[in-house]
Amino acid sequence: MKSQETVNYSVIQNVNVPADIRKLSIPELNTLAQELRHLIISTVASCGGHLASSLGTVELTLALHYVFNTPQDKVIWDVGHQSYAHKILTGRKEKMAGMRSKNGISGFPKREESIYDVFNVGHSGTSISAAAGFAEARCLKGDQNKIVAVIGDGSMTTGMAFEGLNWAGDRKKDLIIVLNDNEMSISPNVGALSSYLNRMMTGHTVTKLRADMKNLLKRIPGIGEQMLRLTRQIEESLKMFVVPGALFEELGFTYVGPLEGHRLDHLLRNFENIKELAGPVLVHVITKKGKGYKFAEEKPLTYHGLSPFDVVTGKPLAAPSAIPSYTDVFGKTMLTIARADSRIVAITAAMCEGTGLDQFSQEFPKRLFDVGIAEQHAVTFAAGLAIEGFIPVVAIYSTFLQRAYDQILHDVCLQKLPVIFAIDRAGIVGEDGPTHQGLFDFSYLRNIPHIVIMAPKDENELRHMLKTAVDCGLPVSLRYPRGRALGINTEEPLKALEIGKGEVLCEGSDLAIIAIGSTVYPALAAAKRLAGEGIDIKVINARFAKPVDGKLIANTTATIKKIITVEENVLQGGFGSAVLECLAEKNITGVQIKLLGIPDEFVEHSTQAQLRQKYGIDEEGISRAVKEMLKK
Repeated sequence: MKSQETVNYSVIQNVNVPADIRKLSIPELNTLAQELRHLIISTVASCGGHLASSLGTVELTLALHYVFNTPQDKVIWDVGHQSYAHKILTGRKEKMAGMRSKNGISGFPKREESIYDVFNVGHSGTSISAAAGFAEARCLKGDQNKIVAVIGDGSMTTGMAFEGLNWAGDRKKDLIIVLNDNEMSISPNVGALSSYLNRMMTGHTVTKLRADMKNLLKRIPGIGEQMLRLTRQIEESLKMFVVPGALFEELGFTYVGPLEGHRLDHLLRNFENIKELAGPVLVHVITKKGKGYKFAEEKPLTYHGLSPFDVVTGKPLAAPSAIPSYTDVFGKTMLTIARADSRIVAITAAMCEGTGLDQFSQEFPKRLFDVGIAEQHAVTFAAGLAIEGFIPVVAIYSTFLQRAYDQILHDVCLQKLPVIFAIDRAGIVGEDGPTHQGLFDFSYLRNIPHIVIMAPKDENELRHMLKTAVDCGLPVSLRYPRGRALGINTEEPLKALEIGKGEVLCEGSDLAIIAIGSTVYPALAAAKRLAGEGIDIKVINARFAKPVDGKLIANTTATIKKIITVEENVLQGGFGSAVLECLAEKNITGVQIKLLGIPDEFVEHSTQAQLRQKYGIDEEGISRAVKEMLKK
């Protein structure tokens, strides 16, 4: 792959809006496809982002914008991992260098950014339902524009995608769904839909017919083996051309495909015909994830989401750290407890590697369940396992667990089942922006009866909290942040903590900081800084957002009348709210309290450090809040 500097962008320099590409010839479009790939690779190499998915959809994106009259015709992307070519073609190529950085453009489709981004999206499975809504609105308004949803085969495992298909197929409105089939979501796809084609070709009748045909062909002198190879090719074609069409036709769609997703001439010709079809249409397009960059083609999982890297070698620019991530610590601790307790099972939603369970899956393959992009199913599935005596650990990112709220409440907590929610990427996530910030789990879980909510101050405490969760026999939320841990020495053996018990980390008399999770060490650093200025601060590691340590809070407020709580969560309904509720319940008055956390807004993309500084939950911000409170 050539470097950014050696590429002659002969075509892309004249493309600023989709109308420009409609003036190009097929050879020029093919050149543009290569230039788009170079620009996407150099962009992600410099600022990080999602690479393999966007490389796989370059020709598809060009075909859609060439054939359809965007933005009047609406293209609705699913997830958004595959939308970088779309961003470049819709007037943002000069802004790609600042993508996902402070004051730069988002890494996902965003309506506030462009009229070509018609729906904000960062979670899987939303495109079909949104497109159905656009289609109904078009009919109500009497418009004639086309509606196109682009969804990956991995996203088709979501229940919402099938709800949308069921509705759209029944309504019979003009609607085009493009199924981008690269046989991958983030991790390899799982489930009945993925294995449907193979299963159809292994039934008893087909198996017997295949065996009889093989025996017959082998008896033909000279050409038997050649004919046998041909039948194998025909068999594979039948899988792709006959079976999937029947599935979607039964749902009420006209099925078209599969189409070769990297042949622009074929895509253009087919989409020109497809846009004239009436009713719901499903277009099956076969693409290769990572297309055009050998490292991404060979390891699409590794090159899904990246930090800055060297284009030539494909290796990260940052030197490897000896300090593990919180995700790694969780994964290794899972191995420890699973070796000691055969009741431990792990569940993930298409994020085995992302949640640190890859080693668990190798050592305990029968005790690891990857349910695909189906968070609701994951939680209720865990409930069934729990009733039968197992201890399920459901490892899901905070932002994705939001999708299973009713299942947590109705299927787990109502029945008081010992399901552990290992909530990765909790708090500020950073560059992926508002769709991925894990800033709501304290609030959306704390109001549910029976659940215990914990957050460790460091990796050592994370390990003991996982042991605590296993031993307590209750529904548990254990949240931990994205990124490297602190390099703290870990203690053996694992020991359970007392539920609802905080710890005093340093004594003081002027003001008390009650912090939780990732804000504890910044609070300690602030106390140390302020001590140098003669300010005496007590620091408490709350450990639990539910139940909070009411006794410790009461004892503290008996002598210290100024309190600051710190959390990496929205303030409404969060940990600070829990402390206020505790004070009210105990009828403790005469205490001044300030809550530090995330205000009532969605947090945009920037680095974690920049965002913590912005919201005043780093060392400097906590120190400033203390001084302001003491001045009063």
